[in-house]
Amino acid sequence: MQAILALEDGRLFRGKAFGSQVERVGEVVFNTSLTGYQEIFTDPSYAGQIVILTNPHIGNYGTSPSDAEASRPYIEGLVVREFSPVSSNWRSTEVADEYLERNGVPVIAEIDTRAVVRHLRANGVMRGVISTAVEDTDALVAKARAHKKMDGTDLASVVSTKSSYTWDSTEPRNETGDFLLPSDSGAVGQMHVVAYDFGIKQNILRMLSRENCRVTVVPAKTSAAEVLALEPDGIFFSNGPGDPEPLEYAQQNIRDLQGKKPLFGICLGHQLFGLALGGKTYKLKFGHHGGNHPIKNLETGKVEITAQNHNFNVDPKSLPDDVAVTHINLNDDTLAGLKHKTDPMFSVQYHPEASPGPHDSHYLFRDFRKMMEEWKK
Repeated sequence: MQAILALEDGRLFRGKAFGSQVERVGEVVFNTSLTGYQEIFTDPSYAGQIVILTNPHIGNYGTSPSDAEASRPYIEGLVVREFSPVSSNWRSTEVADEYLERNGVPVIAEIDTRAVVRHLRANGVMRGVISTAVEDTDALVAKARAHKKMDGTDLASVVSTKSSYTWDSTEPRNETGDFLLPSDSGAVGQMHVVAYDFGIKQNILRMLSRENCRVTVVPAKTSAAEVLALEPDGIFFSNGPGDPEPLEYAQQNIRDLQGKKPLFGICLGHQLFGLALGGKTYKLKFGHHGGNHPIKNLETGKVEITAQNHNFNVDPKSLPDDVAVTHINLNDDTLAGLKHKTDPMFSVQYHPEASPGPHDSHYLFRDFRKMMEEWKK
């Protein structure tokens, strides 16, 4: 069956339909990762987005429950060059085509993804539609233009857990498929971490557990008072989709918790830290999505290769004097990490828990553990 990708500016790309035969609308972004496509499918930060994968061969190694970052895919649709109808991997339990069809995700393949990516790099991310209604192109373009923009949209509360729960790393469904990740970092003495779920990835919870932390996950709108009542040793603010500015409830919670407990934020959590501390955020032209972004740690001088997935960024010029910039993105010199100069809180604009990798930034979870230990003393 034929399929079409229609962008809001009228650009059309025709290809072959895979996955679920449904029509989906979303913001179209591209990801440059060479592997880890199932982790991308299931990352809640992609809620509301159609994802183009620049690696030409997708689906080769199928899917596995231990590779999922959430209980289901969150992408609106998938755009690829070649989509494998079979899988070759002893860990695979389901081919990617069947997996996405079962979860209601449409796929358009056999198109020139390089042309789509170059178009988005030149013109910026835009809304689009994946559909099998290949003849009604004017209606599809109009549908893309009518779709609500990501700017000003609170998606974190939509994808967040509806009730609190305790993460159990011993459950088979929570075990990692990454055999390069040790089960225990050697940390002595258990710490209690409360993690705000704005679209939290499973590997973040695994990494916290690896640092011998007992993790309680709470909904996005849980108040600071409720979190403090749980008597945590530290509080984590997760990744998530959408614009950070509308999340005023989360920004206020950060202000209410600042200085009372050690705080650590990743991605959306980092953006919320910037806003809560008095800074401003802005939308990038086409975002940072991929597993090969070089980040410089300004405190150590070391460069780490990182995985990233975000469309918004904190403006370093807007931050007050009591906030220090700790990391920068070497591709475009954008802010990639910050910390408060006196209060125990820090955040990064990338994914140190990245699965399947890279693993260069695992040290940040150890830093969070050390911060909690120092605070406890």
